Amino acid sequence: MKLEQAIQTSRFYSEKHKAVLNILYTAWLLKTTISQELKPFGISHEQYNVLRILKGSAPTAMRVKDIACRMIEKSSNIPRIIDKLEEKKLVKRLVSREDNRETLIRLTPAGISLLEASTKMVQPNTIRSLKLSEKESLYLNRLLDGITDSDN
Repeated sequence: MKLEQAIQTSRFYSEKHKAVLNILYTAWLLKTTISQELKPFGISHEQYNVLRILKGSAPTAMRVKDIACRMIEKSSNIPRIIDKLEEKKLVKRLVSREDNRETLIRLTPAGISLLEASTKMVQPNTIRSLKLSEKESLYLNRLLDGITDSDN
């Protein structure tokens, strides 16, 4: 669906204005798709992101602030997300040996299993929904990197 159909307007201040709205709408659409794919697993896309971050550092546990730095959505409430994952026994909190005031988070075997199962569902469906070739994806990544590059 084209942006004009989705938001029921064809009036934009400029092509840049339309591009911003198109990025926001597309991000929302992808996020919604991922959330739907994760529903059967009982986790949100934020929780999925935390599990993926922890899997990337496994078997090393991570500090909460380091998890927060790697999150896609920086405004996420990481302690609350970790509380929910801990209630589901997907992560475990540990006290740091170096600093007992510091909490470390580690993925549990149940967390690894759920992450593997959910990724088998989410990843192919998300990639398929993009409907771009590898070359087009490379070009899109370069364009998006140009937007997010802090040196510009």
